Amino acid sequence: MPDPDRRAGATPDPSAELTGEDLETWAAMATVLEWLPAALDGQLQRDSQLTHFEYGMLYALAQAPDCTLRMSVLAGYANSTLSRLSRAATRMEAKGWLRRAPDPADGRYTLATLTDLGQEKVRSATPGHVDVVHRLVLDPLTQSQKRQLHQISRLIARAIRDEDSWRPPAGDQT
Repeated sequence: MPDPDRRAGATPDPSAELTGEDLETWAAMATVLEWLPAALDGQLQRDSQLTHFEYGMLYALAQAPDCTLRMSVLAGYANSTLSRLSRAATRMEAKGWLRRAPDPADGRYTLATLTDLGQEKVRSATPGHVDVVHRLVLDPLTQSQKRQLHQISRLIARAIRDEDSWRPPAGDQT
């Protein structure tokens, strides 16, 4: 049940501190938020010369119809500014992993399309990434805990932002 003292728009108590179980929970979550990105980046950089951000871009394009998305949609999926996304796309374009072109349906938008070389890059990077995700996140949990983590993660994401995040295509959800 929501805390009545934490109503939307209520003025926070400046002397309030996290204590007890709230502090323990937040400390554990904050540690995961700090450690997990570095672990994911480390594996992908070591094994595939990709950052987790770049892998996410390539993976989202690989899952999209015709391996193509508007850059603005890809930026939303990646929680990225168009500027950051564009810099990453420029690096990946130079490596032949994707190409950009004006959207023929509306020239105000730019499309990013995964190339054959990009498809091979994401295919070769995926097994190692899946292994580290299993080892660090999924395997330590029971099935019930995985479902709880999924539900908790969705609730936190919705509390941060009303819009929906990237979700796997319907066929990939189990």
